[in-house]
This record gives sequence, C-alpha cells and structure tokens, in this order.
Amino acid sequence: MKGAIGTDDIFEDGRPQVVFIGRSNVGKSSVINSLTNQKNLARASSVPGRTQQMNVFLVNKSFYLVDLPGYGFARAPKEVREKIQKMLDWYLFRSDYDFKKVILIVDAKVGPTRDDVEMFNALREADKDIVIVANKVDKVKKSEYAGQLQKIRDIFGSRKVIPYSAEKKTGVGELSGELPK
Repeated sequence: MKGAIGTDDIFEDGRPQVVFIGRSNVGKSSVINSLTNQKNLARASSVPGRTQQMNVFLVNKSFYLVDLPGYGFARAPKEVREKIQKMLDWYLFRSDYDFKKVILIVDAKVGPTRDDVEMFNALREADKDIVIVANKVDKVKKSEYAGQLQKIRDIFGSRKVIPYSAEKKTGVGELSGELPK
C-alpha cells in the first residue's frame, strides 16, 4: 500500500495491524513474502538496514501487515539509525495504534541477541500480544535443531515460538493461523 514514517491515516481506518519486527537482516521481508505467497511484495535485501520506513501491506482488504525497519546493526549513517529508532519507539510504544499482534522475528541459528531480548521485554511491558518466529530454521544443523529451539523457548518463556523457514515454507501455516481472518 505505502511506506509511512509517522502518523498516517492508513493506521487510523480501524483495520487490525499485525506488526513484524526484528533485528536488521533477520528476514522480516522474506517472512512476509512467504506468508502472503508473493515473491516480491516486501523487498528483501542482503544489506542490513535497507528498510527505513514502516511498509504497510493490505491483506484481503481486512488487515494490515506492517514491516518495520530492523533494529541493531544496520549499514546506515548514525543519524539515520537514530531516526529509525525514534520512529520505532513512537510507533510501538507511544502511538495510540492498537496492534492485533506483534511478530518478533529472531534468527534461529544465531539465537536471540541482546537487542532481541530488549525488544521483547519492552513489548511485553507494553502488554503487546507477541508471537516469536524463529526464522531460518533451515540453516540450523539437524544435530543442533532441538537444542537451539529449546534455548529460544527458554528465553521467551510462555510465548508461542514458531519454527520458520521462508525458503522451505516451514511454519507458514502455523503463522497464518495467528493472523486476523
């Protein structure tokens, strides 16, 4: 639909919003593309920090998927990173927008980073409905898979953790079940 950098009428039309957040280069755009079964809906890049606005996608004329810029490492000037951080803070924690769900995407191979845990804690304290997507499970060695997923579950406690691979379409059905109908 559009890219937004602040208050926008699109957020105020009453449609539920499902927000996708994660560190730079974790695969947010790839998750959205696999979930919607559209290869180039959200632009994926190998360069961390390419997304610098809130990209809003209308699904079935009934709800929005909101692809937020990544946090943490990004190949962007300090001023741009600070501007993105302020936008994320405003949208997630100070705006009056009511999110149906926040999808926090972590790298299954790397595991949750300090930035992931800080974001999770802030979202939890703000009483957001959070689902954890452990993306890139196809990159985890079979011998390490169960242990890695358990480590992720231990960090996020009782929150739902969905093992996911945008490439192999693992977890697409389960994550689809978390979206508004």
